[in-house]
Amino acid sequence: MTEVPSRAPTGDELLKVLTALANPHRMRIVAALMDGGRNYVSRLAREIGMGRPLLHMHLQRLEAAGLVSGTLELSEEGRAMKFFEVTPFCYALTPHTVRAAAHTLTEETKVMEETTG
Repeated sequence: MTEVPSRAPTGDELLKVLTALANPHRMRIVAALMDGGRNYVSRLAREIGMGRPLLHMHLQRLEAAGLVSGTLELSEEGRAMKFFEVTPFCYALTPHTVRAAAHTLTEETKVMEETTG
């Protein structure tokens, strides 16, 4: 997988990415998908030693942040299987990036920050 240069993220996008990667389980999931490649939920859960419901919740957060993508496929037996893989991403985190992103935060994000922080 090659990294792709990206445009400067908006404040909301940067918060989603940083929040997604701030969890050690999610960092391990990204690492496992990078090491082993595309994988389906049940196998990935066994490989990293995590229950499927918890893994699925973490994968949803990573997918919402644009760090992984999932596709639903049918097995030969007709079972639905959700496969995940890492989406190429590249973020430069500098004081300038943070400043630019902060100026684009939406009101919803600002209100959420005031109520939680």
